[in-house]
Amino acid sequence: MNPYHREVGPYEVRRARESDLDGARSVMLDTFYQEFGYGYRPEWHRDVVDLEGAYLRPERHALFVAVKGDEVVATTGVRATAPASPPHPAWLAARYPDGVTAQLFRVYVRPDHRRAGLARALVEMATGFVAATPGYERLYLHTDTRIAGAEPFWRSVAEEVHDARDGDPITFQTVHFEIPLPR
Repeated sequence: MNPYHREVGPYEVRRARESDLDGARSVMLDTFYQEFGYGYRPEWHRDVVDLEGAYLRPERHALFVAVKGDEVVATTGVRATAPASPPHPAWLAARYPDGVTAQLFRVYVRPDHRRAGLARALVEMATGFVAATPGYERLYLHTDTRIAGAEPFWRSVAEEVHDARDGDPITFQTVHFEIPLPR
């Protein structure tokens, strides 16, 4: 049995292949432009340009996708990357140091494929990958709570570490989380 492959209704959830990269990139870029409204920002999204170099080649990194037929409809990535300070607080970066911290990235589901359990299945698969990869001690993520459904979803699978919201409707309203690793 492959721990990085499962069926979720009509979807196949699995570790990404090279042939999935264009579809995964499309999901990510569409999310930046259509959902977030600010588009591609190289200082935040450099990994999306080189998904193979960011997720497939490094041994401790991974990209997971949900596919329906030949279409990639959802993504989740794992990288050995600590949160940066700035913009995040220095104490947070110290709590999640490089090397032993896995960070969850790009948990995106196309709107017409939501509410099918895809994000949960992808996050479970990514969590299993991190737990099975030597050297990782923690799985960290942050989310902008202005994105519909983000906060309740993360609260259902993760533990809050820091609420950085300041109430400004223009700026990111970030909450930081850790997903407990099964050991």
